[in-house]
Parts: sequence; structure tokens; C-alpha cells
Amino acid sequence: MKINRIELKNYRNIESLELVPCEGVNVIYGENAQGKTNILESIFLFTGLKSFRSSKDSELVAFGKDHTKLNISFSTKTREQSAEIKITDRRRAVLNGVSLPSPTALMSKFPAALFSPGFMSLIQNGPSERRKFIDSAICQITPKYAVVLTEYNKLLKQRNSVLKDNDNYRETKLFLECINEAFSILGEEIYIERKKYLDSILPYVTDIYAGLSSGKEEISFSYIRKGDRTGDMNLSDILKNHETADISSKMTLTGPHRDDIDININSVSARSFGSQGQKRSAAIALKLGEAELINNFIGERPVILLDDVMSELDASRQDYILNHIKDMQVFITCCEPGSILRMSGGKTFNINNGRLI
Repeated sequence: MKINRIELKNYRNIESLELVPCEGVNVIYGENAQGKTNILESIFLFTGLKSFRSSKDSELVAFGKDHTKLNISFSTKTREQSAEIKITDRRRAVLNGVSLPSPTALMSKFPAALFSPGFMSLIQNGPSERRKFIDSAICQITPKYAVVLTEYNKLLKQRNSVLKDNDNYRETKLFLECINEAFSILGEEIYIERKKYLDSILPYVTDIYAGLSSGKEEISFSYIRKGDRTGDMNLSDILKNHETADISSKMTLTGPHRDDIDININSVSARSFGSQGQKRSAAIALKLGEAELINNFIGERPVILLDDVMSELDASRQDYILNHIKDMQVFITCCEPGSILRMSGGKTFNINNGRLI
């Protein structure tokens, strides 16, 4: 898949902008707060997901304007397509001239893999960030997974509410017996999908990380299931083993909402002992691996969006990103135009105060 044209109107600090990218690497450079990330953010919205920078759609509309409009034309293996997103207090989407019931209907229609500085939290922060990464990635290739997550979280909220508010041990125990079967079925489905995803992405991530590190380092990761003492327990048994602890602590202590992904570089924890360059490389490798997997599942290579990716990477790692990502359209933002000099092809765009110059 490749983007042929992007048109933005009244989007954040961009009054009006038209960008015609190449099918390879596109570098958008300029000083801070000029609009570089706004362009990547606008592209990402066509995945059907929310902004990676703002929880409120209204914040995407330029100050003093009542709406913003985003248009994109793109090519897939089968056809030329177009999409439009209009934002007032909420988003509305149109695909090939047909109004969609919700922007989430764009999922799997416009695949993209995004790396932003906030994505470093995947490596540096706690388990919730790694769960968020894997769940978002699975949703892009298996939209029905989002439904399973929603149903699981509803039951989790119910379960925690009863555990917290009911002091009657017998009543709480009876409630858990009623809810645990449905809760376990959904939780087990989430676990299976996550484990399957990690097993599928691992070969791509290890290969990409080896390229980034020039073969000097090796990345590995594994899924850690909270409460699984033997490595092959199902959630129903895990919940039974922790029932007394759940009642005592007044919260659900086990389940996919408490699981983690262990990420290591050269068999050592990346979170605890990795350098900033290694952590950034690990996060980039996971994102590029995600892109390869999207291509495998839906038969379309996603657009790669890399925001402020060059900082804290040495010259050889920058060279890999600029010159060795093959067969994918890439958009990169950076502040330092000097790093562009290492690019052997592609196209560059200089942005200043929301305008291309």
C-alpha cells in the first residue's frame, strides 16, 4: 500500500497543506513545534484508531475554526482508493465516497505502523504499556479482537466492583462462581491471541533488531502469565487458585489485564539495563515487525510512521532506518537535517509554521 496524496485543512497549526510523497522513504524535517508530528498524526487517524497524542477529537481542530478536514488518496494491490475524515467535536469518516458508521470501520482498510517518542514507554514503563501495544497491534489485523477485549473489560469491572463493595464472603464467593466461567473464556481467548501474535512477530523482530545493531546484539521476548505456576494452566484454574487472595485484596489479581511481556537484549532485561539507544532500537524493531506481520495477515504492506526516531541512535542505526527498510512507504520526522545526508534516495519535506517550504 502507498499514499499518493495528503491534504489537510485546519488541522492543529496547519491551515492548509498538500503533500505528494514518494513510495519509499519520506523525511519531514524542521524545528520543534512547526507541524512535523501533526502530519504523521493525521495519517495515523486513517487507521480508524484515535490520535496517539490527544484523547479529545476537538483538540485536533485548529484554534478558532469549527472543523478540520483530512483527505488522503492511496493505492492498494487491488485499486485506487480515497478517504476523508471530518472532525468537529467528533470524527466522521468516508471511504471511497461512502459514509462509514464509525471511524473504526477504517480498521484494516488503511494499515499503518507508528513509532512515536511515547512508544518508548513500551520498554521503560510497566506492564500496562506492553499490554496496550500488543492489544492495539492485534486489533489492526483481527478487528473482532477489540470486541473480546471490550467484553472482558466489562466483566472485569463487574468483578472488581463486587470484590470491592461486598463484605459478605459467602455472597462474594457465589458471585465469583457465577461470573468466572464467562470471564475465563474471554480471558483465555485474549491470552491465546496475544501468545499467537508474539510467536508470529518474533522472527521479524529478531531479524530487524540484528540489522539495527549490525549483528552485535540479540533481542528476545516472552509472555509472562500472572499466576501460571506451571506454564500450562488455563485461566479458570488460575482464578480458583487466587480466589481467596482476590476476596481478601478486593480486586482481581490474575488475568490478561495483569500479564506482561519480558523483553531482553543479549539475555538481559532491556528495561533495567538497556541503553537509550538499545531501548529505542527494541521499540523500533517491534514496530517494524508489526508492519511485516500486518502484511502477512492482510496482504498489504502498511505505511510506516516514525516520529522523532533518529535521536539517541548512532550513525549505523540511522543508516539502517534511512536505507534498509525495503518495500514499504516510510514517513520520518526529524529536527536535524544533517541526518538526511545519509539517505541514498527518497524525498524530503521542510515544514515551517505549518507550511511546507
